[in-house]
Amino acid sequence: MKITIIGGGAAGFFAALSAKSHFLDAHVCILEKTSKFLGKVKISGGGRCNVTNATFNNRLLSENYPRGEKFLRKAFEQFNAQDTVNWFESRGVALKTYPDNCIFPLSNESQSIIDCFLNEARKLGIEIQTNQSVEHIRKTDKGFEIKSNQGIHLADRVIITVGGQPKSTWFSAIESFGHNIIPPVPSLFTFNMPQEPIKALMGVVVEKARVRIEGQKLLGIGPLLVTHWGMSGPAILQLSAWGARILAEKDYCCSILVNWLDEMKEEALRQEFLSIQKIHGAKMLQNHNPFPIPNRLWIYLLEKNEIKPESRWLDLAGKNTNKLINTLINDRYEVKGKTTFKEEFVTAGGIDLAEIEVKTMQSKLLPGLFFAGEVCDIDGITGGFNFQGAWTTGFIAGKSCGMHVN
Repeated sequence: MKITIIGGGAAGFFAALSAKSHFLDAHVCILEKTSKFLGKVKISGGGRCNVTNATFNNRLLSENYPRGEKFLRKAFEQFNAQDTVNWFESRGVALKTYPDNCIFPLSNESQSIIDCFLNEARKLGIEIQTNQSVEHIRKTDKGFEIKSNQGIHLADRVIITVGGQPKSTWFSAIESFGHNIIPPVPSLFTFNMPQEPIKALMGVVVEKARVRIEGQKLLGIGPLLVTHWGMSGPAILQLSAWGARILAEKDYCCSILVNWLDEMKEEALRQEFLSIQKIHGAKMLQNHNPFPIPNRLWIYLLEKNEIKPESRWLDLAGKNTNKLINTLINDRYEVKGKTTFKEEFVTAGGIDLAEIEVKTMQSKLLPGLFFAGEVCDIDGITGGFNFQGAWTTGFIAGKSCGMHVN
């Protein structure tokens, strides 16, 4: 049996390894359009590769996917985060879990993951071909004919793992099989704020902030980083994932509201102000920052409200108190565009999950055709979830593709 995987990224390699492990007699081949494999794995997590997340409850794990939650909840019954940890550790890749539940290789080098995959592929005898740009796939009486820039490849089973396709051109081949494609849009991007003076604070990090799009219920929670172009960090990336379609419709122009104090509400903050004025009233505002935000940001927020940093807490008048409280928990900024790191892009959209059998990752429209990874309408927030989606769907597709199909 000839099993061909189109795409040599995370999902593609995992699908190939799974296919060959489950069907030892099969000929398994990966066709990769570029000269290098596992490009996104190489640069992900700043070159460290966040392989998964220590969320070992399948229901909770699935809640981290803006698209594909219910589908993956079923898929995780076959291969989940704990299975990922076991898979890598049983092959000599030591892992480390960080306080935010992100799991990285102990080496802190993505090359550890790449070397593991290449070694496994070599051991199993998987054929690997680079610079194979697939131009067309055709179903024949005997299987599939795959036309690439280097010739014709014949296969009994095909697993498509071409990743996120922000311009959707690759999907035309899949659409020719009758599949519905959810139009892809970027996910996981940072916010550009060309007119906002806060950019001068680039490098400032608030460990736990809450960000929402004005007029929407969507929420991003976590560290927030001020950059020279606007804002980034997990809180922003999370919001961009959940709001991917809304933000695309707005052409990435909107207002966001930042609560610099996480869950703090107005009444509780007002009581805290009264307490500070009672105990530390004689202290200058610039010398007494009682909140878990950097001093540079504290001074900036004071000056934004035309409050002199050298004034005393006791002298903070009613009007100024109201303005400062509102700014600390409801600070408004204008977003005018996004920055997507092109090597690490994630997309919302892809093959409609209603047309994929979750137990096998096989097309419901064309027997023998399977999908895995981000080519499906699946994407996660930052924190190792996108790779987990790739491992899970790749494992299932590989495990299933050698079985008899109708």
